[in-house]
Amino acid sequence: MSKFKAAVFDWAGTMVDFGSFAPMGVFVQVFAKFGIETTIEQARAPMGAPKWDHIRSMMDMPEIAAQWEAKYGNAPTDQDVDKVYEIFVPMNESVAADYAELVPGGKAAIDDLRSMGLKIGSTTGYTRSIMENVLPVAAAQGYEPDNLICADDLPEGRPGPLGMYKCMVDLVAYPPAAIVKVDDTEPGIKEGVAAGCLTVGVSMSGNAVGKTPEELAQLSADEIDSLRQHATKILKDAGADYVIDTVADLPALIRELDGAED
Repeated sequence: MSKFKAAVFDWAGTMVDFGSFAPMGVFVQVFAKFGIETTIEQARAPMGAPKWDHIRSMMDMPEIAAQWEAKYGNAPTDQDVDKVYEIFVPMNESVAADYAELVPGGKAAIDDLRSMGLKIGSTTGYTRSIMENVLPVAAAQGYEPDNLICADDLPEGRPGPLGMYKCMVDLVAYPPAAIVKVDDTEPGIKEGVAAGCLTVGVSMSGNAVGKTPEELAQLSADEIDSLRQHATKILKDAGADYVIDTVADLPALIRELDGAED
């Protein structure tokens, strides 16, 4: 048995959707509906945050805010964010399931962690309506975590700790130091840090790298290492205690940490 009682995983870019692609095109498309040009790079920057906050962050970017003011005569307001969000959510609902394939090695990692006695929790920046489309696709591949906390389940989302506190209640797992939070984004790592949990970033499957396994396979070892270092810095700067390539590497890390206490 492990000294850890639970591992809490993010979804897109961590357990499913290698490269975190599902929301990207939708962000660009939804802004286009308002006559605003955005890029995939701009859309990736706030990833991991609740989607309303994500849109707010994008609208605060100087290039986007300037376009909005030029078109509508005012800087983007929270009411404007509401209008974009209202269209974004159903658009994201319709595509999220198409990107819900498990990260390679993810199912085996979860089985391994359960065999060590860990409960499996999950939090996400997605709304519950979006996750209702993702859950059955993940379940068909054998991934059914013990709980799910969505961005709209609580009064405050990432990077605050409330989602992790709710996981502790749902999973009956505590103290925070006995829980591992696994995520590919800054807000997700900060969520774990704020709750006092051990935090593990995943670099190669996540938003900071933003490539499919097939795209990565076309790169040289030096190019891959450069991407890994870039993602690792982002995750470490957010407070990650450890950074691994993907969730497939987590059981080995847990065993290493357990052994360090022997």
